[in-house]
Amino acid sequence: MEHRRKIKEKEVNLIIFLLEKLGLKIEEYPINEDVEEYEGGKMGSISMGNPDISPYLGDLIQANYIDSDGTPVVITLTQDSNNQLLDLDFWKVDFSKLITYPIPENLTFAE
Repeated sequence: MEHRRKIKEKEVNLIIFLLEKLGLKIEEYPINEDVEEYEGGKMGSISMGNPDISPYLGDLIQANYIDSDGTPVVITLTQDSNNQLLDLDFWKVDFSKLITYPIPENLTFAE
């Protein structure tokens, strides 16, 4: 991890939207105030900054997004083995920098 910082409102909004899409409540998966950026924030991925780091358990939900340059982005919210939020992971298929942070209205989900 490179950079610890306060979570941004747009990140909180996206996480809450993804949890609600699953029928989960924020009380079940609290969002930490401090997060850590992956890759210096290039693609937007963050670690949820849990103090007791536990191993990856699995993906909670995956969404698709098209960045403003037309490049597909896969967004995955993951959990750890203690059932806490682990990462909000962005994977832009060409590994370029995320240009426009996604909003819930611009996400699609596989059926």
